[in-house]
Amino acid sequence: MTISARNISWSIGGQTIVNDVSFDIVPGEFFGIIGPNGSGKTTLISLISGLRKPRNGHVNLFGEPMASLAKRQISQRIALVEQHAETTERITARQAVELGRTPHLGALTPWSQADDAIVDAALREVKMSTFAHRLWYTLSGGERQRLHIARALAQQPEILILDEPTNHLDVGHQLGLLELVRQQRDLTVIAALHDLSHAAMFCDRVAIMHGGRLVVLGPPAEVLTTKVITDVFGVSAEIERGDDGELQIRYRRPKPHRPQLQLVQSV
Repeated sequence: MTISARNISWSIGGQTIVNDVSFDIVPGEFFGIIGPNGSGKTTLISLISGLRKPRNGHVNLFGEPMASLAKRQISQRIALVEQHAETTERITARQAVELGRTPHLGALTPWSQADDAIVDAALREVKMSTFAHRLWYTLSGGERQRLHIARALAQQPEILILDEPTNHLDVGHQLGLLELVRQQRDLTVIAALHDLSHAAMFCDRVAIMHGGRLVVLGPPAEVLTTKVITDVFGVSAEIERGDDGELQIRYRRPKPHRPQLQLVQSV
């Protein structure tokens, strides 16, 4: 297994955010984490990426306790793209991507032509080569997000963890980005996703969070049911399977709340 989580929990201020969650992630799969706002997705991402240590339970990375590994060891194997990743430095787009090479550099391994080639390839992957010399603060939110992905690819990880990676992207770039990471054959991808259709389209398995708990885990076709969508997300939906086997999720408009009028008897 790449990552194994066993009975992990995390709380703050007396409030439990992640509650007794367990799962294994298979090498090479696209593993989705979905759930409504406040369900614990981002906190769960921070626990399995090594940013936070669980209050209870443990996380293993390739069979080793993550708590026993140095940050550098973790970052050589896991690349994380956070939901609100940002920088205030006056750097270029290329310099932002070059930061992905940091875990692999040291006194005995200075920057090399190989590092330049890796950064060039990462920029090409996200179609940002022509932006390489643009200053970071001049870029749009979508352009920055694509560079965050490039920085993660330049890190050459075995595991790529994404927290709602399609924020700030238009529909075309949302689908293109998810397809890009889906095609990385030697990469295990873990992504917290907001869009259920994206989860159905790209994920091999999805973990559905609700109230800090993992309520169901499995292939999208098995776990994205009308009942689960209603119970977890509070909306009504119809699910159809296309000719290619992909799920099509159609939501029903919520019924408007119309308060009953009280008739006042005239005197």
